[in-house]
Amino acid sequence: MTRKPVHLALYDTWADWETGHATAHLALAGFEVRTATPGGRPVTSMGGLRARPDLALEELRPEDSSLLILPGAAAWDEDDDLAPVARTARAFLDAGVPVAAICGATAGLAREGLLDDRAHTSAAAPYLAATGYAGAGRYVEADAVTDGPLVTAGPTEPVAFAREILRLLGAYDDKAVDAWYRLFHHSDPAAYTEWTEAVSR
Repeated sequence: MTRKPVHLALYDTWADWETGHATAHLALAGFEVRTATPGGRPVTSMGGLRARPDLALEELRPEDSSLLILPGAAAWDEDDDLAPVARTARAFLDAGVPVAAICGATAGLAREGLLDDRAHTSAAAPYLAATGYAGAGRYVEADAVTDGPLVTAGPTEPVAFAREILRLLGAYDDKAVDAWYRLFHHSDPAAYTEWTEAVSR
């Protein structure tokens, strides 16, 4: 089955650890993962990794994508430079194409008004409240939350973030995703056999 690519937005200071589980296992499931940066410029992660993107964020169209992933970054809380990235997320959601945001990216979505009417989570409720957004009543204390086409998670939950993404895109069946989560989040040795058997079917 031909699948549209998954797009990973990158920008300077992006948090390296937050999206690796999701992108690796999406790729193993047959999704092409493509990177997009503002202006198509090379960027450097929080850990000093340098990335040369596949395309400019401005060239990205929702109809050409299965999902837009937004990692956290120090830049989300420093200025408004990433506001255009949040506006891209709005275009995706308006088109019915999923968006997954973790850590600081959730604050960017809050500032854009995208969490006002959707269940969501983040690093902590006060962190999002500081944005002045109107969605505090929809905040959920959970490792990751999916509401329709939107996935959110805090910075300590990259595995739960990936779990929600894998489920949302139907990358694997529910039994496989459950085994995968128990393996990578709980280090459950019994889950290894269940996971390998599930994905080999």
